[in-house]
Amino acid sequence: MHNIEPYYNWLQFYNSSEDENSPFFEKEYNFDLYSENIYGYYIDPAWDNMGSETLYIKLLFVDYELGYAVIELIGEWNDTINNDIMHLKRNIIDPLVYMGINKFVLIGENVLNFHGSDDSYYEEWFEDVEEGWIVGINFHEHVVDEFKNYNIDSYLNMGGELQTSKWRTYSPHHFCKMIDLLIVKRLSL
Repeated sequence: MHNIEPYYNWLQFYNSSEDENSPFFEKEYNFDLYSENIYGYYIDPAWDNMGSETLYIKLLFVDYELGYAVIELIGEWNDTINNDIMHLKRNIIDPLVYMGINKFVLIGENVLNFHGSDDSYYEEWFEDVEEGWIVGINFHEHVVDEFKNYNIDSYLNMGGELQTSKWRTYSPHHFCKMIDLLIVKRLSL
């Protein structure tokens, strides 16, 4: 797992450690020391701890003017034992919503498993972004199935063109606009 790095090519557009509104403002990264781990497997030092033992994130892009945030995830999303959604919601999402973010893209290709619990934090998040949306991109099929088992797919838009999105080929602005158009298209059907 230490070889899986967060996506770096958007650093020219956004760096969470340089954003004074980011939960990771002024964070210093030590790339000589691998200290964070998931179940004993070290992860790249560029991943950010949001309070969970099993799920780490990278805030890849935020546009406060247009209300977008793109968050990449790695690890096991475990709401049953670690209440990961609570950590994500309280430590990351709430500060971003407070700053006007109402469109969230979660990139889940490095999420290995999902263990659900109740959906109250998802429902709260969904209500917080009333004029926006929450999208899951490239989650593994078994993770999407678990989201569905716990009714999380009522709050996150997933599947279809979102599942096959080649997001790394776009600039962050173009990517967010493309997702926005897909969601508007879905809502109008």
